[in-house]
Amino acid sequence: MLNPIRGTRGMAVAPHALASQSALAVLREGGNAVEAMVAAAATIAVVYPHMNSIGGDAFWLVHVPGRDVRGIDACGAAAQAASIGWYRERGIATAIPFRGGVAANTVAGSISGWALACEAAREMGGRLPLSRLLADAIHHAQAGTPVTRSQHVNTATRRAELAPQPGFAGVFLPGGQVPATGARFVQPRLGATLARLAAAGLDDFYRGELARALAARLDAASYPVGHEDHAAHRAQWRTPLVLEHSLGRVYNMPPPTQGLVSLLILGQLDRLGIERLDPLGADYVHACVEAVKGAFRIRDRYITDPAHMTVDPQSFLAPGQVSALAAKIDPGRAAPWGAGKGPADTIWMGVIDGAGRAVSMIQSVYHEFGSGVVLGSTGVCWQNRGCSFSLREGALNALAPRRKPFHTLNPAMALLSDGRTMVYGNMGGDGQPQTQSAVFTRTLVHGMNPAAAIAAPRWLLGRTWGQATESLKLEGRFAPEVVADLRARGHEVDVLGDFDETMGHAGCVLRHADGNLEGGSDPRSDGGVAAF
Repeated sequence: MLNPIRGTRGMAVAPHALASQSALAVLREGGNAVEAMVAAAATIAVVYPHMNSIGGDAFWLVHVPGRDVRGIDACGAAAQAASIGWYRERGIATAIPFRGGVAANTVAGSISGWALACEAAREMGGRLPLSRLLADAIHHAQAGTPVTRSQHVNTATRRAELAPQPGFAGVFLPGGQVPATGARFVQPRLGATLARLAAAGLDDFYRGELARALAARLDAASYPVGHEDHAAHRAQWRTPLVLEHSLGRVYNMPPPTQGLVSLLILGQLDRLGIERLDPLGADYVHACVEAVKGAFRIRDRYITDPAHMTVDPQSFLAPGQVSALAAKIDPGRAAPWGAGKGPADTIWMGVIDGAGRAVSMIQSVYHEFGSGVVLGSTGVCWQNRGCSFSLREGALNALAPRRKPFHTLNPAMALLSDGRTMVYGNMGGDGQPQTQSAVFTRTLVHGMNPAAAIAAPRWLLGRTWGQATESLKLEGRFAPEVVADLRARGHEVDVLGDFDETMGHAGCVLRHADGNLEGGSDPRSDGGVAAF
């Protein structure tokens, strides 16, 4: 039996233990869950640089007991100069490349999300200064932290495509070498940038001296993002999508995220009576995979920048709509499957404090190290989220100036009828909603503790980071008869390692009605749960 971490006064989970420790330190000093998450977000951007950066995007769900759940959309839009014509002028007509300046075509929104979160924290009575919230991150950048195996492997695997990108080698290939696992990795320029933000305020990233420095670096390299794009950017409060589940209400972010997918999967499984199925058996995995296919079909037909959508995403969560989708699932046969959206390197983190305030947050640069572009003296690695745009006129996610890109990112939260609260999530593109369904159902429907639910063998349909095939991937710990049964139903199955990082880095914090907390982090990551 794998036991969860337990506590009563506060808990944080992150895919790198130093980030959860940063959150816990803030909680111990009297900070609330939102302040703790800002500290964790800053730390994780330093210590897990292949997965996220302050040059990326983020989404938050925030809950205060007695109030409605709110969402923060910290997604940067495409630059004013970014257009299909701009790419055609440069000989790029079919798809936006994953790497280089042409991939760095959107504003980085994460810092604006921190700023909006800090405003919310103050409304909750938070008093910790920004300098305190960023202190751990500044220290880790300036003094260095040991390189994780995940960073080492991803740097080595992607070295050929990343090394030529402006500024990358000088930061992430010290001495021209891939930093070894356990070696001290120092980022003094990023540390100076974070120190500047702590002193001048987070708005400096968009409308101050730092904004001008970032824009100058981008302009000098002829990237489409300019100073006016930064100045126009603001994070936004959004109303989350909500699924009425038999256990309570489940929340996720609206478009441009795929939060609808995660909720549709859970809604279908609820209709199918998933509680009757063995959470490690073929019937369970088949039902989950088929629910994924139905949800992805809706995503691929409708989800884009909400300003360009013609339907209300909440309407798909109406009870009749969810039931009709579930009714299409054949329990004995796999439905046809085309292609997913592909990879995404990301981090998810959760915090719940002693007062029951809860935060679910996800932060990303899209692919490993994003565009690979590091902006000069700032040490900021820029995302490539904009490569998800299409260069085909009239496409669902066609590139256009100031348009938001489609996001696989989606943080999850559940407020249950019995008084429990759960924050949970994962990284990994198409794998995010699939693992969310595993963590939710195994924990809340089947009664596994969070640590056991996360560690249990997982599946993933389609491509994700490090994987190029569209098959159904199973971890090697599934019983051989489960693998054979799924193949007999028509699934194209590949068996991976026993604890394969392809499955992502999941996490979960569960608060019971009596205030007790329990949580789990993913053994596939470098993370941990911190509690007191």
